[in-house]
Amino acid sequence: MDIVVYTTPTCPYCHQVKEYLARQGLPFREVDVSQDAAGAAEMVRLTGQRGVPVTVIDGQVVIGFDRPRLDALLAGARRPRLGAAVADAAEMAAKGRCAISRGAYVGQVRPGSPAEQAGLQAGDVIIALAGQAIGNRADLEKLMARLRPGAEVPLEYVRNNERHIIYVRW
Repeated sequence: MDIVVYTTPTCPYCHQVKEYLARQGLPFREVDVSQDAAGAAEMVRLTGQRGVPVTVIDGQVVIGFDRPRLDALLAGARRPRLGAAVADAAEMAAKGRCAISRGAYVGQVRPGSPAEQAGLQAGDVIIALAGQAIGNRADLEKLMARLRPGAEVPLEYVRNNERHIIYVRW
């Protein structure tokens, strides 16, 4: 999750946003637009205005200390993420890139992600998560949406025609 807060030192709402994020235990990058001209220009480009605070959460803009909007964006951002680009295994099998036609084909693995920490590699095919069969990418996404952050669940995948089970912490 990427959070940027555009602030000025004298803005009370800026302090509220920063305190709120800190209480949630969320790391964020602060850009003091009174000292950072490039940051101020970036904020204006994003919002069309010069007022602070402006909070950007994974590309979504929140103007002011709008707690309901922050809560909604943070709830969505806190969903567990695998940290890997996945595609339908059937599509990749049709292109000759894998031998399995059911599951979620792993394309890229983001450094530091749960996928990398668990040892997944490009070319692996995820066939089950938390004991549930994965038929395609959509199945994987639906199951991940139901996982709680911090949960550790089994993930079954195929690499080089061999089945493996690993445990992934979200």
